[in-house]
Amino acid sequence: MIDPVVFDFLTKLRFNNNRDWFNENKDFYKEAKASFEQSMEQFIKIVHDIDPTIGDLTPKDCLFRIHRDTRFAKDKTPYKTNMGGFVARGGRKSPMAGYYLHVEPGLSMVAGGSYSPPSDVLKAIRREIYNFTDEYKAILNDGEFKKVFPELYEDKLRSAPKGFPRDFEDIELLKYRSFAPLHTSADDELMGKGAVKQVRHIIKTLEPFNSFINRGITTEEDEIIL
Repeated sequence: MIDPVVFDFLTKLRFNNNRDWFNENKDFYKEAKASFEQSMEQFIKIVHDIDPTIGDLTPKDCLFRIHRDTRFAKDKTPYKTNMGGFVARGGRKSPMAGYYLHVEPGLSMVAGGSYSPPSDVLKAIRREIYNFTDEYKAILNDGEFKKVFPELYEDKLRSAPKGFPRDFEDIELLKYRSFAPLHTSADDELMGKGAVKQVRHIIKTLEPFNSFINRGITTEEDEIIL
């Protein structure tokens, strides 16, 4: 699914993260980028087959730029050492829960859900979990889900979120600021012959979680929050 040229380029970029090297290797970058765009097109198709609610998307709708925004960052290296894309209804900037492909040598992952959503969306997600706690817990506790996604992105409040009772039995479920399941993938797992089958299984396992989260985002008093 992922061509070795993508990993090769990113590995070299990690040790040469400067504009001079990047400019001298523009053709190398273009080759890796074109290859990853093809992989993203394949990834979008896999997702759409399982979750057609994402609509018709192209790689351009989903891919993140490799250039870093260093204006307010202590780390002034100009380029990301990964390639990635987020597939959700509305594309990479959508507030909807979606499916994320992240390729980085030694740190690749297939993930999803809702990462650092805006406050109104976050409140809607928490409300859905509060109102349908047993349904949400059943998704999290499903055997295959726990196997594929052993953890959610660990970003939690220390106390109960505003607007929800502190004595709620499952208050820990509401403390998350991101609702993002993570599946780490070995590099050879994404490059091997079984990559498409493996990614399809991951997406299929993730879909019920995303469906639950998106229901909360889109059905607050029958109005779409977008």
